[in-house]
Amino acid sequence: MAALGVVVPMLLGLGLGLGLGHAAPPVVLWHGMGDSCCNPRSMGYIRGLLQRRLPGTYVLSLRLGASALQDVENSFFMNANDQVREVCGQLAADPHLKGGYNAIGFSQGGQFLRAVAQRCPSPPMLNLISVGGQHQGVFGFPRCPGESSHICDWIRKTLDLGAYTPAVQEHLVQAEYWHDPLREEDYRKSSIFLADINQERGVNETYKKNLMALKRFVMVKFLNDTMVDPPISEWFGFYKSGQAKETIPLRETLLYTEDRLGLQEMDKAGKLLFLGVEGEHLQFSEQWFCATILPFLQ
Repeated sequence: MAALGVVVPMLLGLGLGLGLGHAAPPVVLWHGMGDSCCNPRSMGYIRGLLQRRLPGTYVLSLRLGASALQDVENSFFMNANDQVREVCGQLAADPHLKGGYNAIGFSQGGQFLRAVAQRCPSPPMLNLISVGGQHQGVFGFPRCPGESSHICDWIRKTLDLGAYTPAVQEHLVQAEYWHDPLREEDYRKSSIFLADINQERGVNETYKKNLMALKRFVMVKFLNDTMVDPPISEWFGFYKSGQAKETIPLRETLLYTEDRLGLQEMDKAGKLLFLGVEGEHLQFSEQWFCATILPFLQ
């Protein structure tokens, strides 16, 4: 399902400087579930890496709350719409970003930053890079971060009992992108976050226009992912409606064929990129990140 968002760097100190003569556009990072803005093993590490490889570039790692601990808690319990609204305010108030910025979202941070792109076009997002983001949501919780965690157990039980009840939708982040292919009508009616940004209840032309303004929308799928169910959600695919075994790619979904979000037009313009990386959810090397992701940030 959603992921802890902790990146385990496998190859360190590679010396892959880009030799840039000027600062790249600012970069905004949004972490995954159970992580924080500044964890030295995840977002703190990525922020430092970007600052080393892109000298002079402003890098903002988003924090929701007054402390790193509150940031972690909010990744579970702060309404996703409220999170997006607060982040939009942070970005609008940051003078470093007024000319535009690149965005990298890790796990659930990927779909949250897409919501920012759709809802808050100022300052402009230039490129969106989703690293393991679940853009069609999840249906299952196969490997919650920390199998012995009482939070993980509670989330599983809560989602099983009533993912689409108002109280759960309002207060459990993971319920807000829970997509049950066996209860599509309930999902469309009751999902307060994902069904909205995925145009499930009608077409918001502003969402469509704003997303299409991106230069590129890059989606990274982890090819050995056992945490996201189904993994194809990381490439905007999902289960065929009415069952939970067979999946279909983005290009076969109604969202694409009816072009409710502009993804078909973006695809034809070469703005959609589908990248795969060997490994478990959010497990990648510094070498891969530098070779694959950094070129989109220049």
